[in-house]
Amino acid sequence: MEPVREEAFYNRSLERALQILSAFNNNRQILSLAQISDILSLPRATVLRLCSTLVKYGFLKQDQQSRQYALGLRLFELGSVVLSSFSLRRISSPYISQLQMKLGQTVFLGILDNDEVLYLDKRDDPRNPIRFTSEMGIRRPPYWGMLGSVLMAFLPDNEIERLLQKSPLTAFTKKSIIEKGEYLKWLNKVRLQGYAVDNETAFEGINGVSAPIRDFTGMVVGALGVGFISSSVDSKGLKIIIKEVKGTTLAISNELGYIS
Repeated sequence: MEPVREEAFYNRSLERALQILSAFNNNRQILSLAQISDILSLPRATVLRLCSTLVKYGFLKQDQQSRQYALGLRLFELGSVVLSSFSLRRISSPYISQLQMKLGQTVFLGILDNDEVLYLDKRDDPRNPIRFTSEMGIRRPPYWGMLGSVLMAFLPDNEIERLLQKSPLTAFTKKSIIEKGEYLKWLNKVRLQGYAVDNETAFEGINGVSAPIRDFTGMVVGALGVGFISSSVDSKGLKIIIKEVKGTTLAISNELGYIS
Protein backbone atom coordinates (compact mmCIF):
# COMPACT_ATOMS: atom_id res chain seq x y z
CA MET A 1 0.00 0.00 0.00
CA GLU A 2 1.47 3.35 -1.04
CA PRO A 3 1.89 5.99 1.67
CA VAL A 4 -0.50 8.93 1.51
CA ARG A 5 1.29 12.03 0.28
CA GLU A 6 0.95 15.26 2.22
CA GLU A 7 -0.05 17.14 -0.92
CA ALA A 8 -3.13 14.93 -1.14
CA PHE A 9 -4.53 16.94 1.78
CA TYR A 10 -3.49 20.32 0.40
CA ASN A 11 -6.37 22.80 0.05
CA ARG A 12 -5.67 25.80 -2.16
CA SER A 13 -8.87 27.65 -1.27
CA LEU A 14 -8.09 27.39 2.44
CA GLU A 15 -4.54 28.58 1.81
CA ARG A 16 -5.81 31.61 -0.08
CA ALA A 17 -8.33 32.44 2.63
CA LEU A 18 -5.51 32.36 5.20
CA GLN A 19 -3.40 34.55 2.92
CA ILE A 20 -6.22 37.10 2.81
CA LEU A 21 -6.37 37.24 6.61
CA SER A 22 -2.58 37.54 6.76
CA ALA A 23 -2.66 40.48 4.34
CA PHE A 24 -3.91 42.66 7.19
CA ASN A 25 -1.48 44.12 9.72
CA ASN A 26 -1.04 47.24 11.85
CA ASN A 27 -0.16 49.27 8.78
CA ARG A 28 -2.94 47.77 6.62
CA GLN A 29 -5.98 47.58 8.89
CA ILE A 30 -8.47 48.39 6.11
CA LEU A 31 -8.17 47.06 2.56
CA SER A 32 -10.27 47.22 -0.57
CA LEU A 33 -10.95 44.26 -2.82
CA ALA A 34 -8.48 45.63 -5.37
CA GLN A 35 -5.77 46.09 -2.75
CA ILE A 36 -6.12 42.54 -1.47
CA SER A 37 -6.05 41.27 -5.03
CA ASP A 38 -2.84 43.22 -5.76
CA ILE A 39 -1.11 42.23 -2.52
CA LEU A 40 -1.75 38.52 -3.07
CA SER A 41 -1.61 38.55 -6.89
CA LEU A 42 -4.98 36.83 -7.04
CA PRO A 43 -7.91 37.45 -9.41
CA ARG A 44 -10.50 39.81 -7.99
CA ALA A 45 -13.27 37.27 -8.55
CA THR A 46 -11.40 34.74 -6.40
CA VAL A 47 -10.76 37.30 -3.66
CA LEU A 48 -14.41 38.41 -3.70
CA ARG A 49 -15.64 34.84 -3.32
CA LEU A 50 -13.30 34.09 -0.43
CA CYS A 51 -13.88 37.43 1.30
CA SER A 52 -17.64 36.91 1.14
CA THR A 53 -17.25 33.59 2.93
CA LEU A 54 -14.93 35.10 5.54
CA VAL A 55 -17.44 37.90 6.15
CA LYS A 56 -20.25 35.36 6.56
CA TYR A 57 -18.37 33.62 9.36
CA GLY A 58 -17.17 36.80 11.06
CA PHE A 59 -13.48 36.55 10.19
CA LEU A 60 -13.78 39.69 8.08
CA LYS A 61 -16.16 42.63 8.22
CA GLN A 62 -17.10 44.88 5.32
CA ASP A 63 -18.13 48.50 5.44
CA GLN A 64 -21.38 48.76 3.48
CA GLN A 65 -20.57 52.23 2.11
CA SER A 66 -16.89 52.02 1.21
CA ARG A 67 -17.03 48.24 0.55
CA GLN A 68 -13.63 47.96 2.22
CA TYR A 69 -12.66 45.04 4.46
CA ALA A 70 -11.22 44.77 7.96
CA LEU A 71 -10.54 41.87 10.29
CA GLY A 72 -13.68 40.65 12.08
CA LEU A 73 -14.52 40.12 15.72
CA ARG A 74 -14.42 36.34 15.33
CA LEU A 75 -10.62 36.56 15.20
CA PHE A 76 -10.62 38.61 18.39
CA GLU A 77 -12.83 36.02 20.09
CA LEU A 78 -10.58 33.16 19.02
CA GLY A 79 -7.50 35.11 20.04
CA SER A 80 -8.88 35.67 23.52
CA VAL A 81 -9.61 31.95 23.82
CA VAL A 82 -6.04 31.09 22.82
CA LEU A 83 -4.60 33.67 25.21
CA SER A 84 -6.77 32.46 28.06
CA SER A 85 -6.05 28.78 27.45
CA PHE A 86 -2.30 29.44 27.60
CA SER A 87 -2.50 31.38 30.83
CA LEU A 88 -5.54 29.80 32.47
CA ARG A 89 -3.82 26.77 34.01
CA ARG A 90 -0.84 28.80 35.20
CA ILE A 91 -2.97 31.52 36.78
CA SER A 92 -5.44 29.03 38.27
CA SER A 93 -2.82 26.72 39.78
CA PRO A 94 -2.28 28.44 43.17
CA TYR A 95 -6.01 29.05 43.59
CA ILE A 96 -6.77 25.40 42.89
CA SER A 97 -4.22 24.34 45.50
CA GLN A 98 -5.69 26.73 48.08
CA LEU A 99 -9.23 25.55 47.38
CA GLN A 100 -8.24 21.89 47.62
CA MET A 101 -6.51 22.40 50.95
CA LYS A 102 -9.36 24.49 52.32
CA LEU A 103 -12.13 22.05 51.41
CA GLY A 104 -10.24 18.76 51.43
CA GLN A 105 -12.02 17.71 48.23
CA THR A 106 -10.95 17.04 44.64
CA VAL A 107 -10.78 20.13 42.42
CA PHE A 108 -11.04 20.14 38.60
CA LEU A 109 -10.30 22.75 35.95
CA GLY A 110 -11.69 22.35 32.44
CA ILE A 111 -12.42 24.13 29.18
CA LEU A 112 -14.38 23.45 26.01
CA ASP A 113 -11.96 22.37 23.30
CA ASN A 114 -12.96 20.90 19.94
CA ASP A 115 -16.54 20.56 21.19
CA GLU A 116 -15.52 18.49 24.22
CA VAL A 117 -14.78 19.11 27.88
CA LEU A 118 -11.00 19.00 28.29
CA TYR A 119 -9.55 18.66 31.80
CA LEU A 120 -6.62 21.06 32.24
CA ASP A 121 -5.87 20.44 35.92
CA LYS A 122 -6.91 18.27 38.85
CA ARG A 123 -5.96 18.21 42.54
CA ASP A 124 -6.84 15.25 44.76
CA ASP A 125 -6.93 15.14 48.52
CA PRO A 126 -3.76 13.14 49.32
CA ARG A 127 -5.44 11.80 52.46
CA ASN A 128 -8.37 10.35 50.54
CA PRO A 129 -7.78 6.87 49.05
CA ILE A 130 -10.69 7.37 46.61
CA ARG A 131 -9.61 8.83 43.25
CA PHE A 132 -11.78 10.28 40.49
CA THR A 133 -11.19 8.80 37.03
CA SER A 134 -11.18 12.18 35.25
CA GLU A 135 -7.51 13.12 34.88
CA MET A 136 -5.68 15.97 33.15
CA GLY A 137 -5.96 15.61 29.39
CA ILE A 138 -9.12 13.51 29.56
CA ARG A 139 -11.90 14.53 27.17
CA ARG A 140 -15.62 14.18 27.86
CA PRO A 141 -18.84 15.09 26.01
CA PRO A 142 -19.58 18.84 26.18
CA TYR A 143 -22.47 18.35 28.64
CA TRP A 144 -20.47 16.08 30.98
CA GLY A 145 -21.04 16.58 34.70
CA MET A 146 -20.55 19.79 36.61
CA LEU A 147 -17.94 21.33 34.29
CA GLY A 148 -19.97 20.65 31.15
CA SER A 149 -23.07 22.19 32.72
CA VAL A 150 -21.27 25.47 33.32
CA LEU A 151 -19.38 25.54 30.03
CA MET A 152 -22.57 24.83 28.06
CA ALA A 153 -24.80 27.19 30.06
CA PHE A 154 -23.00 30.34 28.98
CA LEU A 155 -22.89 29.55 25.26
CA PRO A 156 -25.24 31.16 22.70
CA ASP A 157 -28.43 29.17 22.09
CA ASN A 158 -27.43 28.23 18.55
CA GLU A 159 -24.11 26.87 19.79
CA ILE A 160 -25.84 24.79 22.46
CA GLU A 161 -28.12 23.39 19.77
CA ARG A 162 -25.16 22.53 17.55
CA LEU A 163 -23.31 20.73 20.33
CA LEU A 164 -26.38 18.73 21.33
CA GLN A 165 -26.88 17.67 17.74
CA LYS A 166 -23.25 16.63 17.46
CA SER A 167 -23.17 14.92 20.89
CA PRO A 168 -26.70 13.80 21.83
CA LEU A 169 -27.51 13.58 25.53
CA THR A 170 -26.59 10.17 26.91
CA ALA A 171 -27.41 8.55 30.24
CA PHE A 172 -24.34 7.73 32.34
CA THR A 173 -26.33 7.25 35.54
CA LYS A 174 -30.01 6.99 36.39
CA LYS A 175 -29.94 10.69 37.27
CA SER A 176 -28.47 11.88 33.95
CA ILE A 177 -30.66 14.35 32.08
CA ILE A 178 -31.39 12.94 28.64
CA GLU A 179 -34.50 14.91 27.64
CA LYS A 180 -33.48 18.00 25.68
CA GLY A 181 -36.16 20.34 27.01
CA GLU A 182 -35.32 19.43 30.59
CA TYR A 183 -31.63 19.89 29.91
CA LEU A 184 -32.16 23.36 28.44
CA LYS A 185 -34.13 24.33 31.56
CA TRP A 186 -31.22 23.07 33.64
CA LEU A 187 -28.75 25.18 31.68
CA ASN A 188 -30.94 28.24 32.14
CA LYS A 189 -30.97 27.64 35.89
CA VAL A 190 -27.18 27.36 35.93
CA ARG A 191 -26.89 30.57 33.91
CA LEU A 192 -29.21 32.49 36.22
CA GLN A 193 -27.66 31.36 39.51
CA GLY A 194 -24.08 31.52 38.23
CA TYR A 195 -23.02 28.03 39.28
CA ALA A 196 -23.98 24.36 38.93
CA VAL A 197 -24.67 21.74 41.56
CA ASP A 198 -24.36 18.38 39.85
CA ASN A 199 -26.31 15.52 41.42
CA GLU A 200 -24.79 12.21 40.30
CA THR A 201 -25.33 12.83 36.57
CA ALA A 202 -21.84 11.61 35.60
CA PHE A 203 -21.01 9.05 38.31
CA GLU A 204 -23.18 7.22 40.80
CA GLY A 205 -22.63 8.55 44.31
CA ILE A 206 -20.64 11.61 43.17
CA ASN A 207 -21.86 15.19 43.37
CA GLY A 208 -20.10 18.37 42.32
CA VAL A 209 -20.20 22.14 42.38
CA SER A 210 -18.75 24.26 39.58
CA ALA A 211 -18.68 27.89 38.47
CA PRO A 212 -17.46 29.79 35.40
CA ILE A 213 -14.12 31.50 34.86
CA ARG A 214 -14.27 34.63 32.69
CA ASP A 215 -11.60 36.54 30.78
CA PHE A 216 -11.20 40.30 30.39
CA THR A 217 -14.03 40.43 27.83
CA GLY A 218 -16.48 38.71 30.17
CA MET A 219 -16.46 35.56 28.06
CA VAL A 220 -16.56 32.24 29.93
CA VAL A 221 -13.26 30.53 29.10
CA GLY A 222 -13.23 27.75 31.66
CA ALA A 223 -14.92 26.12 34.60
CA LEU A 224 -13.66 25.16 38.05
CA GLY A 225 -15.40 22.46 40.04
CA VAL A 226 -15.20 20.49 43.26
CA GLY A 227 -16.24 16.83 43.28
CA PHE A 228 -17.21 14.89 46.38
CA ILE A 229 -18.97 11.75 47.56
CA SER A 230 -22.67 12.56 47.77
CA SER A 231 -23.16 11.23 51.28
CA SER A 232 -20.13 13.12 52.66
CA VAL A 233 -21.57 16.64 52.38
CA ASP A 234 -24.74 17.91 54.08
CA SER A 235 -26.70 21.04 53.16
CA LYS A 236 -24.51 23.26 55.33
CA GLY A 237 -21.36 21.83 53.78
CA LEU A 238 -22.80 22.31 50.31
CA LYS A 239 -23.36 26.02 50.96
CA ILE A 240 -19.74 26.35 52.05
CA ILE A 241 -18.49 24.62 48.89
CA ILE A 242 -20.66 26.82 46.67
CA LYS A 243 -19.33 29.94 48.36
CA GLU A 244 -15.70 28.85 48.09
CA VAL A 245 -15.98 27.74 44.46
CA LYS A 246 -17.64 31.01 43.42
CA GLY A 247 -15.06 33.02 45.32
CA THR A 248 -12.20 31.11 43.73
CA THR A 249 -13.51 31.43 40.16
CA LEU A 250 -14.06 35.15 40.66
CA ALA A 251 -10.48 35.55 41.91
CA ILE A 252 -9.13 33.68 38.89
CA SER A 253 -11.35 35.71 36.56
CA ASN A 254 -10.03 38.92 38.09
CA GLU A 255 -6.48 37.70 37.42
CA LEU A 256 -7.50 37.26 33.78
CA GLY A 257 -8.67 40.87 33.66
CA TYR A 258 -12.35 40.40 34.33
CA ILE A 259 -14.03 43.24 36.21
CA SER A 260 -17.29 42.22 37.88
